Amino acid sequence: MKQLLAVVFFTCFSLLANAQTRGLPDFTELVEKQGPAVVNISTTQSARGNGRGAQSLPFDENDPMYEFFRRFVPRQPGVPGFGQPREFESRSLGSGFIVSPDGYILTNAHVVESADEILIRLTDKREFKARVIGADKRTDVALIKIEATALPTVRLGDPSVLKVGEWVIAIGSPFGFDNSVTAGIVSAKGRSLPQENYVPFIQTDVAVNPGNSGGPLFNMKGEVVGINSQIYSRSGGFMGISFAIPIDVAMDVQTQLRATGKVSRGRIGVVIQDLTKDLAESFGLSKAQGAVVNAVEKGGPAEKAGIEPGDVILKFDGKAITGSGDLPRMVGATRPGARVTVQVWRKGTTKDLALVVAEIPDEKLAAGSSRAAKPVEKVANRLGLVVSELTAEQKRELKVNGGLVIQEVRSNSARADLRPGDVILALFARGESTEIRSVQQFNSLLAQFDKAANVTLLVRRGDVQTFVTVKGLPDRRAE
Repeated sequence: MKQLLAVVFFTCFSLLANAQTRGLPDFTELVEKQGPAVVNISTTQSARGNGRGAQSLPFDENDPMYEFFRRFVPRQPGVPGFGQPREFESRSLGSGFIVSPDGYILTNAHVVESADEILIRLTDKREFKARVIGADKRTDVALIKIEATALPTVRLGDPSVLKVGEWVIAIGSPFGFDNSVTAGIVSAKGRSLPQENYVPFIQTDVAVNPGNSGGPLFNMKGEVVGINSQIYSRSGGFMGISFAIPIDVAMDVQTQLRATGKVSRGRIGVVIQDLTKDLAESFGLSKAQGAVVNAVEKGGPAEKAGIEPGDVILKFDGKAITGSGDLPRMVGATRPGARVTVQVWRKGTTKDLALVVAEIPDEKLAAGSSRAAKPVEKVANRLGLVVSELTAEQKRELKVNGGLVIQEVRSNSARADLRPGDVILALFARGESTEIRSVQQFNSLLAQFDKAANVTLLVRRGDVQTFVTVKGLPDRRAE
C-alpha cells in the first residue's frame, strides 16, 4: 500500500511539474546562436580637474574611495590630482550588436557621445578600436565601425508583428558583465515618451540596467526587434519598465548615417497637442483621434498649404493619426521635398490639403520674452478670470490681431489649466471657433452657454500655443 501511495504521489508530482513548465520558453539555442554578435562597448573620455574639488580625483566626492585618498594618500607638490591640474579618464560601458560582417555595429548615441576612444570587445575576447560613422540624438541611435571581417551578425525582425505579451530577451553588458541575458515580455507598443517625438518605443519588463544601453532585444525567433535604450526608474536601477527603439526605425537611421553621416527629417511647421475627449466635443468630432494644431509657423509648409490653428489633422499622406505622437514620427520619416496630402477637420467638415515637406534644421532656436498687459478691469468674468485687452505694441510683438491677457485667476477657474500671463486667442464650442478681440465680446460669448457646456480656449503661453478645455461653466454671473 505504501508503495502504491508513493507511486501515485510521484506521478502527481511529475504531472504538476510538467504542467508548470509546459509552454515556458527555452532561450538556450537563441543565446548560443545570437550571443556572439553582441559586443561590449567601453568608452574613454578625457577630463581635466583643478585639484581642489571632486574633479581632482577620478572619484566622485560621494565615493568612499575619494575620502580614503583624501585622508590617507600623502600629498606631494607636483603630484597630479593633489592640488595640481591634471587630466584623468572617465570611462563608461554600453552594449551593441554587429549588423554586417565587415564591422558595422549599432548602439545608442548616448553610449558613444563625447567619447575620445571606443573599445569593442567580442565574446571571443578579441578587442578592436571603433570609430563613429554617425550618431542621431533624436532617436538615440549610433553607427560605429571596427576594422574586421567575417564577423558574426544578428538577424533582423519586424517589430510591427510583435504582440503584447510575447516573450523577448535582452543580451548586453549590465554593470560590465559581458553577455548577460535577461528575459521578459512585451508590455506595450508605440509608447511616446517626453521629449522623444520620433520613436514609437517598445515597452517591456525585461531587466535592463546601466551597461545594457545599445544592446539588442530579441524575439523568440532569434531576430532583433529593438535596441534597449531607456528605463523608467526612481532609483537609477531597473524597476520593471524598460524601453527599446524598434529596429526598423534604427535601420532607417543607420542607412542614412552610413550614406551621409547624418539623418535628414521632414517637417511641416506646426505645433500640436493631443486631441482629448473634451477637445473632440468642442470641435464637433465624434472620436478623440487626431492631432490638434495649436500654431502654424509663418511661411512654413503648413501655412502655405492652408493649415490653420484649430485644425485637427486626421490623416498624413493617407495614414490615420490616432494620437498626436503619430504625426511627428510620420512627418520625420518623410523625405524633405516630398509632396503629401494632409486631411484636416475644420468647422465640421474635412479638407484635403497638399503640402511639400521641408527639412528639419539641425538646431532649433527658441526665444522667450516677458510680456505683461495693463489691466482694464478688475471684475472677474464667468470663468473667474480677470482679463484685459492687449496693447497695440503687445499685438505686434505677439503677431496677433487680438486676444486677452489673463491678469488674475480666481476660484471658478480652478477646474481648468489657466494661468496669469496666458493670452486667450480664440474660443471653440459646438464645432465653431471665434477669435477673441475684446473683453466685452469674450464675456458675451460666455454668457450664451448653459452650465453643462464645455468650451475650449486657444491660449498663448510664452512662445507656445495650447488648447485648454473648461468643463462645465459656473452660473451666469461674475464674482
